[in-house]
Amino acid sequence: MTVVDDIVVRRLGRVDYLRTLEAMRGFTRSRDEATADELWLLEHPPVYTLGQGAAPVRVANRIPVIAADRGGEITYHGPGQVVLYTLVDLGRRGIKVREFVRLLEQVVIDLIGGRAARRPGAPGVYVEGAKVAALGIRVTRGRAYHGLAVNVDMDLAPFSAIDPCGYPGLRVTQTRDLGVGRRGEGQAHQRVPVVPVDAVLHDDELGAVRAQERRHEAAQRVEVGPIAAAARQRH
Repeated sequence: MTVVDDIVVRRLGRVDYLRTLEAMRGFTRSRDEATADELWLLEHPPVYTLGQGAAPVRVANRIPVIAADRGGEITYHGPGQVVLYTLVDLGRRGIKVREFVRLLEQVVIDLIGGRAARRPGAPGVYVEGAKVAALGIRVTRGRAYHGLAVNVDMDLAPFSAIDPCGYPGLRVTQTRDLGVGRRGEGQAHQRVPVVPVDAVLHDDELGAVRAQERRHEAAQRVEVGPIAAAARQRH
């Protein structure tokens, strides 16, 4: 099996972060040696996510802050950012974790061209010191999930409320501002049907996610800061 064989591509549209996180966890728990790898293309409503290395934060803009189980620090997701979740059996493909990270970074570098570069000790892709793509994965039993987020055409202001990826003052950019075109994007989308994220959840997992979403919404109504809502999601 090569890197490009037997991969299912799902285009999920704009979906809630918690629902997608549970879908990834459920897929990874239930897959076996014969399960095809999947790539999920999507975007999220505004949300900050905390990697396992991140300390709790408070933000003043009322955007939710949610603890994730990926590597890395804090980042922001929002409309206009392309998220690629990579549900890949690295063991079956003979790919080491560090090699996989470099492969994901290379996808963005190839898209942007010679201006794009890696930064030692800080996964992701940068252009003249400004981050254009964030990366964080989790690997369990040799199987990866989470993935890559590329800033395409979005409001970058919410990044100013945090230290992106744990780096105070880190600048961010997006492909629109870099002049990177999206020629043929519409044609590519026509080849891949939109699949609701519910379609990749089992009934019991979907029920658990919806219950978690109700708790999250209730917490947002009664708590002053979104960090309290994030804390509740961890229980």
